[in-house]
Amino acid sequence: MVRVSPFFPTEKTMYKLLALLSLAALTALAQTKPADTANGKRLFERNGCYQCHGWVGQGGTAGARLAQTRLPLIAFTAYVRNPASGGMPPFRAKVMSDQELADVYAYIKTFPEPKAAKDIPLLNQ
Repeated sequence: MVRVSPFFPTEKTMYKLLALLSLAALTALAQTKPADTANGKRLFERNGCYQCHGWVGQGGTAGARLAQTRLPLIAFTAYVRNPASGGMPPFRAKVMSDQELADVYAYIKTFPEPKAAKDIPLLNQ
């Protein structure tokens, strides 16, 4: 018989903890005021997001494309807070609050669709 430490949570306890954390995150996001795209632009520039993701979210060698993201706000926030290892640095709440991330997300959602290749003269020569 395998003895489990009393300090090691059971699978059931882990699911309860995950549900509680998810509820807390949703509650925090629900309490944010309407997003401010002007502030989102300011934060995007101040925090250097453009350096890797480009001025219009087109992405590059160091950052993923953000324009036309299909991620919902909660997934965007979760990724920015805890990105994949080796990728971008985490932006914890001390750096950008949930409201500020909502503002950045709103700003990103304003990025225009890219032109189709057929509409770019240089590509059609």
